[in-house]
Amino acid sequence: MPFHFRSRSRIRAAFIASALLLCGQFYAAAESWHVFKGCRLLTNQANDADSFHVSAGGKEYLFRLYFVDAAETDASVPARVKEQARYFGITPHQTMLLGNLAKRFTREKLARPFTVRTCLQDAMGRSRMQRFYAFIETADGDLAELLIANGLARVYGSAATPAGLSSPEREWQKLKRLEREAEVQKVGGWGAGTGRMAARLPTHPATSGPESFEAFFHPEKAALPAESDAKDASTLLDATSSSSISTDSSGAKLDVNNATSAELLSVPGIGPVIARRIMDARPFKNADDLRGVKGIGEKKFEKLRPFFR
Repeated sequence: MPFHFRSRSRIRAAFIASALLLCGQFYAAAESWHVFKGCRLLTNQANDADSFHVSAGGKEYLFRLYFVDAAETDASVPARVKEQARYFGITPHQTMLLGNLAKRFTREKLARPFTVRTCLQDAMGRSRMQRFYAFIETADGDLAELLIANGLARVYGSAATPAGLSSPEREWQKLKRLEREAEVQKVGGWGAGTGRMAARLPTHPATSGPESFEAFFHPEKAALPAESDAKDASTLLDATSSSSISTDSSGAKLDVNNATSAELLSVPGIGPVIARRIMDARPFKNADDLRGVKGIGEKKFEKLRPFFR
């Protein structure tokens, strides 16, 4: 074998080994999550609802939200505007109006210091500055959840799996539930046809408990209480249910056929799965028909029934 061929082979092998080493180092870094507190939104013309410049840890970063896609604010990418318009069932012009409403919403939520969680996973994009995926925690909760709950973005980007998290599908499913609720409530893009594009939900997604973003990011903290604690909680619920039966803001019992997903989830004993089964089984003659919903046995029914008219 000629000397120059062997040299090229060695050089190529060394280059590949170096590249693999660098890739391994980058992957290891990506697995490590960084939490920046007290972050500030930086003014930048390119900022929009789901991608923006942030001052974090004394440095400037460009972050992109996981799992959501806010509407475009202009027609610079017409194909994307049309795709988003089809998703919400609105016109391209309404889509860009929605994008600007979402941009303003994000700016308002990030007006106060916020927390960034990122593993520095590359989010690509058209900017010269490298962009990273992140979760953004505002004073009102996770920013992606707030955007979806108010119909200002769509659930999108399942390929961007956060590194090191054991159950990213859990947050994805929660976002889909929030999106269905926004569609039912006709807020944001879902309310464009009824003049409710600027409407906002009066409540925010849960910020604590098993349905919160914190429980998704730190599942070990969402473990069920000890058996004795669970019994104490059950006893407390039985003792207080007669004096705090109503769950809607007006103080009235819920209508089994018209209660929203959020209202159903506020009833002790009803989780996302049961709430969806109740909504799918409608219409009911009356609340007694809840007995026929899969997952509601006689004991559970006896606890749920006082919450409904």
